Amino acid sequence: MALAYENLKLHITPEKFYVEACDPGVDDVLTIDRVSTEVTLTGKKDIPPSAITRAIYGILGTIRLVAGMYLIVITRKKKVGDLLNHSIWKATDFDIISYKKTMLHLTDTQLQDNKAFLAMISHVLSVDGFYFSVSYDLTHTLQRLSNTSPEFQEMSLLERADQRFVWNGHLLREFSAQPEIQKFAIPVVHGFIAIHSCSINGKYFDWILISRRSCFRAGVRYYVRGIDSEGHAANFVETEQIVHYNGNKASFVQTRGSIPFYWSQRPNLKYKPKPQISKAVNHMDGFQRHFDSQIISYGKQVVLNLVNQKGSEKPLEQAFSQMVSGLGNGMLRYIAFDFHKECSRMRWDRLQILVDQVSETQDDFGYFLVDSDGKVVSQQEGIFRSNCMDCLDRTNVVQSLLARRSLQFQLQRLGVLHVGQRIEEQIQFEKIYKNAWADNANACAKQYAGTGALKTDFTRTGKRTQWGLLMDGWNSLMRYYKNNFSDGFRQDSIDLFLGNYSVEEVYSSSPLHIQTDWKFLALPIIMVVAFSMCIICLLMAGDTWTETLAYVLFWGTASIGTGTIILYNGKDFVDAPKLVQKEKMD
Repeated sequence: MALAYENLKLHITPEKFYVEACDPGVDDVLTIDRVSTEVTLTGKKDIPPSAITRAIYGILGTIRLVAGMYLIVITRKKKVGDLLNHSIWKATDFDIISYKKTMLHLTDTQLQDNKAFLAMISHVLSVDGFYFSVSYDLTHTLQRLSNTSPEFQEMSLLERADQRFVWNGHLLREFSAQPEIQKFAIPVVHGFIAIHSCSINGKYFDWILISRRSCFRAGVRYYVRGIDSEGHAANFVETEQIVHYNGNKASFVQTRGSIPFYWSQRPNLKYKPKPQISKAVNHMDGFQRHFDSQIISYGKQVVLNLVNQKGSEKPLEQAFSQMVSGLGNGMLRYIAFDFHKECSRMRWDRLQILVDQVSETQDDFGYFLVDSDGKVVSQQEGIFRSNCMDCLDRTNVVQSLLARRSLQFQLQRLGVLHVGQRIEEQIQFEKIYKNAWADNANACAKQYAGTGALKTDFTRTGKRTQWGLLMDGWNSLMRYYKNNFSDGFRQDSIDLFLGNYSVEEVYSSSPLHIQTDWKFLALPIIMVVAFSMCIICLLMAGDTWTETLAYVLFWGTASIGTGTIILYNGKDFVDAPKLVQKEKMD
């Protein structure tokens, strides 16, 4: 049964928008007055024959910009696959339609501001990874969905959704207030979904990987770190692995999220800005709120902290360890594993040390399992919360290893794997598994850091390669550029989309016209000089080209930072957010 309308048509007249539900036996039409902005439910007889008609695949919501209200609709979709017999879609294109018929009521400055805000919304929508379903609740895990009441099952998708993962929640605020129109509203999650039909030993099963990014404390790499006062962690992602075989359903859930206290790492043109732990706040309040909510949602917590235990990351590891000890919660366990030290010089086999260390705990936590009769056989009693600095590259590698171990037990219990068989020996499935986890890493990295993930060659092949090192160097260079010179715009775009910044109905002053320091205008010259240094170094590389390239990718970019920092404050060059001026760490 569809919990939201699947087939829609948008009819446009100069006075109104009519969104027609075209599902069989339905007469509902959502009518939006383009002048008063009133939203009502009418019938198909009210649609004027003169209206311009087009097919759409969902309403993302509405938003106010300088020119007035805008309607955002999904105009293209791509089927990802079927999850438990429900169609899952990726939204691939959108349209942003103004309620106003002209822009003549705007001044030149307002017109430019409106274009800037439109560009921000378009930017967010251009980032790959928006998913939806009209009949399945993508915001909840299988275990959460199994522990619900009959009343919950009758709710609309919007009403029952886990608000942490509804990325268009702010855009759908008018729909939330009117239950009678909620079947026109589709909650959209942001992250990654892969659905694969697989076969092992002639037994066919579906293997699904879902990563749900939280919209609370959302943002980009260097501008959003740590937690807020409510305990929401930056770059928090819930990842669920599902197996569906002969009516049996198994699920294993993990989470990732920024180190949960108040710290920042603002870009300043240095290759790796030094993290700063705030000294002006009570860390334990937010820290406790974070883990209280995690324990309520997931049960016991095992923290896997993968940051370096020396250098600039060391104070963060020490503070995290001390806060866990200070909290004294028996539901919370802390494990520090220096990923880079343990796996240095390509010793990736040493990750097994961590897997072995937590194996007994993972066995105790178990996984969620429902048999073909709908009976809950087992519940997942706890969760692994992994983090590194960005909660991207190192985190994804470790999560993929823990997920494989859980999958091994699930497939054996379901009878897909024979006794003594290993997943690693199933060549075709192993390829699917590794590529999906590498794709998951890339999706999460692009959404947070602006580039693909690092270390995906290990995730895809099980070993590190020279080409992988080269790609890591390139992605690191791109991250450096984006984090310093375009992330201010990206952060503003996310804040506008999620409602952290709202354009007032009476638009007077604009935050977009903050005077840019003249030093920022010198950036192109500096970039040309730095690029020239890179070329010179490459020409002098000789036989040690891989080592030289790694040096170039660092030194060529770092020369911008170290050389100019002496003359200027590096922040003068950085593209900082303008819409939300307060510190993101508060």
